[in-house]
Amino acid sequence: MGFRIRAIQPVSRVLVALTLVAAGPALAQTAPDLTKQIRDSVEAWRGRLQPTGLVVGVYRHGSVVFAEGFGVRRLGSSEPVTTRTVFHLASVTKPFVATAVMQLVEKGKVDIDQPVTRYLPYFRIKDPRATGITVKQLLNHTAGMPDVTDYHWGSPESDGGALERWVRGLADSALIFQPGERWQYSNIGFEVLADLVAKVSGEPFEDYIQRHILTPLGMRHSTLLMTDVDSANLATGHVRPKAGEVVPSAVYPYNRRHAASSTLHSNIEDMLRWAAANVQKGELDGHRILSTASIDRMWTVTYDMSADIAQRMARGGRTPPYQSTGIGLGWWAYQLGDRRLIGHGGGDTGFRSTILLSPADSSAVVIMFNDERGDPSELARTMYSILGKASSH
Repeated sequence: MGFRIRAIQPVSRVLVALTLVAAGPALAQTAPDLTKQIRDSVEAWRGRLQPTGLVVGVYRHGSVVFAEGFGVRRLGSSEPVTTRTVFHLASVTKPFVATAVMQLVEKGKVDIDQPVTRYLPYFRIKDPRATGITVKQLLNHTAGMPDVTDYHWGSPESDGGALERWVRGLADSALIFQPGERWQYSNIGFEVLADLVAKVSGEPFEDYIQRHILTPLGMRHSTLLMTDVDSANLATGHVRPKAGEVVPSAVYPYNRRHAASSTLHSNIEDMLRWAAANVQKGELDGHRILSTASIDRMWTVTYDMSADIAQRMARGGRTPPYQSTGIGLGWWAYQLGDRRLIGHGGGDTGFRSTILLSPADSSAVVIMFNDERGDPSELARTMYSILGKASSH
């Protein structure tokens, strides 16, 4: 099966739906009403928060039922955000890294329960406990690794040796807890995983992702390399230095040593292909990037956050309506009412993004902003509320 493009209904903005050829007639009949509900909800949200630009994509039952851009690519410009606009996705890059690791696991080249040093002998942290850090502990943020304090966006490294230099330079870093003891989000951990992918595969990290994930899935406008970004369609990030002010960011969040934690660039059309491949358990258009068993393994909670939630409640905190229930391998598990979601969010200077998957009904929501105003996961929750009501009718 393959994607094809069809207009859902005439609109003033660019709007397309990418639909699987085998999409059922019942879905096609309900699409216009569903499309209006989604668009009206996004417009109401925009009216409240006024982000510079964003794009929203919704996938359900083998069909992309909504894909539309709102606002502009750059403040002061008349160029609209469309489904072809390329965004910086920040940490939404991480599930791609985890997928690459699991591909190497399937090939028998990596065992996630083995120490990282088995694959990167030069990996060092200024703590004897670091020698026991496993690949799995990096994937689920339980390695005790510190996090990046300065990304040096203003002075990026762009050469092929940047990643290994960064990993070797961690030798003066210190662990923040005993590996496996608890969790703490670490971008550095995924950058170490990227170097592992490169050394085990024998390919530069970005090339590996391109050849083994992006190209097989037909993500033709996606890349981790700034030199390959479609600059003619690239969104500009916007920051808000003080209340009531929004300006284009003076720096762009790109540095090759942080490729694994930050540098995926993509548009909504490509990201909906990524979403489809995942809810279809690793396969799209006859191309399989992972086995069903590996996808299930990545989505299985490896660190249960119920104790963390209980501690927050004991301190007088509230349990939010949308909360993380645990960490899998490169993906997070969430609960929204009675719906279990798998996803990942991202945020860097001038950009925000999120992807949420609902395995039970093979649906997905992808949202990208070129602004720091607002929370894309909040809007994604609204999309799932609409999908839930549509399913009940």
